[in-house]
Amino acid sequence: MPCIFPVYSRRARGSPPRHTSHACKKNPADPRADFLTSPYLHVIINLSEYVRRTIMRYDPSIYPKCTVPAAEVNRVKGLGFLRDKTTPDCFNARVITRNGKITADEMYAIADAARRFGTGEVAFTTRQTAEVQGISFENIQPFCHFLSMHGLMVGGTGPRVRPVVSCKGTTCVFGLIDTFSLSRKIHELYYVGYHAVKLPHKFKIAVGGCPNNCVKPDLNDVGVIGAWKPVLVPDACKGCGACVKACPIGVATLQEGKFANTKDCNKCGRCVRACHVGGLDYIPGYRLTVGGRWGKQVARGQALSHLFTSEEEVLAAVEKAILLFRDKGVAGERFADTVARIGLEEAERLILSDELLQRKDEILEKAL
Repeated sequence: MPCIFPVYSRRARGSPPRHTSHACKKNPADPRADFLTSPYLHVIINLSEYVRRTIMRYDPSIYPKCTVPAAEVNRVKGLGFLRDKTTPDCFNARVITRNGKITADEMYAIADAARRFGTGEVAFTTRQTAEVQGISFENIQPFCHFLSMHGLMVGGTGPRVRPVVSCKGTTCVFGLIDTFSLSRKIHELYYVGYHAVKLPHKFKIAVGGCPNNCVKPDLNDVGVIGAWKPVLVPDACKGCGACVKACPIGVATLQEGKFANTKDCNKCGRCVRACHVGGLDYIPGYRLTVGGRWGKQVARGQALSHLFTSEEEVLAAVEKAILLFRDKGVAGERFADTVARIGLEEAERLILSDELLQRKDEILEKAL
């Protein structure tokens, strides 16, 4: 469908309209003068562009036909380039940010790459990658080379470990762990280190600093959540009840005048911070959830019963979860389905033991 106002359609994304007729500006009697100087013109233009794109969304027959061979479209998709359906030969490239945190120089490099090889626009994905828009097929290789000169790469597609996401727990007032450090290590070990490892389906990992779950760790295949397990110091506890009032989920109680916890505690640490008399100490650690999934069929990840107390222990558990998926998963199924099929108890047993690591080479070499 042609745009209602084709003269302006290419400038409809937030920029002010460019007047193409100077004659009407000089001649107030020209009937176009009021229209072209109307403050509502940009609204009309944006509306026409919205209508055009909406019709394209529901009528695929009017999309431009792709001029790139299907085999090449699939090949570059595996590299991190997704075809832009509104163009005949352009792709959107996912630039990996490691954990959503990049330097000013890297941000400048991404912006420069967008200007040089794309439309000059960048969109951020839910996996915290920077998606450069509108790269023509012939510019894919130069684009990758330009990024590599700045220490950046594309990716984030296919049946493999996907980009790691992280909340800002390192600096957030509620953060209980160093999320940036841990997520960066997971990125290097399992996004980069396992990049050539084909899995039954995509595998998503998220690191959250506390049970607020801002990055929704329990909707990822593996979620890591910072935890403080409260520990009563009997001689110091005064039974004032400050801890009970601070508990956001209402499971902390007083029994015989002392703090008492329940199995429903989510280990958010609010009670520990509320105690000003030293009546509560804590064990810092990490909780892991497995089998989460977002999308058309939502599955909430199930928490393992074990409280992990070191980064090394967490990193080993993440690797074992990946190996478990490759060993027990069926091609085309998500990790949530694998866990449901073999049972959480068996999945936890394998993740907490060293059995999978002992069979690592065998598992990685087996055909899917």
